[in-house]
Amino acid sequence: MITNQINGRQQQILDRMALDGEIRIAELKEMFDVTEMTIRRDIEKLEIMGLLRRTFGGAILIGKDIALQDRTGVMMEEKMKMGLRAAQLINEGESIFLDGGSTTLQVAKYLTPNMPITVVTNALNIAAELQGKQIPTIVVGGMLLDKTSTLVGPVAAVAIAKMAFDRVFIGTTGLTIKHGFSNSNMHEAEIKRLVIEQASEVTVMMDHTKYGVRDLFSFAEIGAVHRIISDKYPEGELHATLKESGVQLLVCSDA
Repeated sequence: MITNQINGRQQQILDRMALDGEIRIAELKEMFDVTEMTIRRDIEKLEIMGLLRRTFGGAILIGKDIALQDRTGVMMEEKMKMGLRAAQLINEGESIFLDGGSTTLQVAKYLTPNMPITVVTNALNIAAELQGKQIPTIVVGGMLLDKTSTLVGPVAAVAIAKMAFDRVFIGTTGLTIKHGFSNSNMHEAEIKRLVIEQASEVTVMMDHTKYGVRDLFSFAEIGAVHRIISDKYPEGELHATLKESGVQLLVCSDA
């Protein structure tokens, strides 16, 4: 099983590549504050496992299908627990938004058929999961991002700006005290920023490997969200800052 064969840093490399399709060694060296040799060893190991191919100065995914499969399969047990925990928060009659991601997909999986709620999403995989559950679902239009199966851009933004959500569940690729919640794709980050503005309550779904990671596009300060659902607590100053900001932490191991 992939989860048992890679460490947290290698998993973050795969998550990042699932969004962008490629990565540069210099970028990873700065992101993780480790030596170039350490990053090269990580990439070599992932190549041996058949998950990527090394290039001059970086690496690329072997193919889109592998990227999506890898993103979904990593830490599956933890993601399932987070999805169930999130689904338990939703009340009848609410309007919710689910953005694209392998963890938010698990929320959709745990929604009960015929549940009297309305789901809005910009993710084709989430729409497909809800098909047949008899749950009213609205899929916003927009430009399709193949690597994430999400719809983004001006068309999606205009549609979302006209809606109001009781709850939104979104993912993130990084969280730091200074940079807040971030994402590597500017189009994805813009959608996340918009749904936060339109929401009464914001829940970020993230596993512990995202703590302390800073990605290119910040979409929310720490205090802009109400809750984080994760598999582990953050450590040190980040944990203290979340508490001071009034962000609720729901950790699956407590369930």
